[in-house]
Amino acid sequence: MPVLPGAEPFSHTGSAGAGVLLCHGFTGTAGSMRPWGEHLAEAGFSVRVPLLPGHGTTWQEMNRTGWPDWYGHVRAELLGLLESHERVFVFGQSMGGTLTLRLAQEFGDRIAGIALVNPSVMTLRRDAKLMPVLAKLLPSVKGIASDIKKPGVTELAYDRLPVRAAASLAQLWRLVRADLAKVTQPLLLLHSVVDHVVEPVNSRIILDGVGSTDVTEVLLENSYHVATLDNDAPLIFDRSVEFVRAEVEAGRGGSR
Repeated sequence: MPVLPGAEPFSHTGSAGAGVLLCHGFTGTAGSMRPWGEHLAEAGFSVRVPLLPGHGTTWQEMNRTGWPDWYGHVRAELLGLLESHERVFVFGQSMGGTLTLRLAQEFGDRIAGIALVNPSVMTLRRDAKLMPVLAKLLPSVKGIASDIKKPGVTELAYDRLPVRAAASLAQLWRLVRADLAKVTQPLLLLHSVVDHVVEPVNSRIILDGVGSTDVTEVLLENSYHVATLDNDAPLIFDRSVEFVRAEVEAGRGGSR
C-alpha cells in the first residue's frame, strides 16, 4: 500500500560511532521523529527512524496489524544497528516509548541507553476496559493526532483511531508494566506538564518501576503530547545528544 508523503522512514549512517533507533507513536509516522533524527545525524550519529507496520497508509490497514508486528519491526532495526555499532541507543515517543521499554527489557546492556518522550504504559480512560469488546463492534473512533501547543504545526497521523490496533497496544502495555524492573539502562525521560493524550501518571509509573539507577527526568513546560514537533523540541534534541555523548564517553553499555 502506498505510503503517505512525509511518512517515509529516515536513515543516516554517521561517523561518531554510536547508533540511535527512533520509534514513533501510535497512528503516527516517522515524520514526527524525523526532525529529531536529523538533529542526531548532524551530531554525527547513525540514525534509523523506521515506519511501523500499518502506519503511514490508512487506519483500516493499521487495524490489520498489532503490537507483535510493530515490535518485530523495531527489533529488526535494532539488530541491524547492533551488528555495526559499538554503542546503540533507543529513543521513543508515546507508543514508541512503550516499544523502547520492551526492547530494553529484552536486550539489557546491549542497549547503551534509552530516552523516552511522553511514553505510555496505561490509560485512565474509562472506556479502555471495554476495548476488547469494542474492537469486535467498532472499527474506529475519533483520532488522537496533533496534540501540539505550537501554533500552525500539525502531525501527520490518522484522523481515526483503529480500535482493534488499540486493543493490541493495551496488551503490550500490560507486558511492559509487568517487566519494568528489567529496564536497567541509563534513562532520559522527558514528559510534558500538559498532555491531552498520555496522562502524566504514565511517567511516574515508569520512574517508580524501572531498575535503572542512572535516571534523568526533564519536564517539558511548553509542549503538549507530540513534543518532538512542539515548542520544546530543541530542548529534547539537545538533551538527547548530551545524553548519548555522556554515555559513550563513560563507556557504558555496548553491543559486544
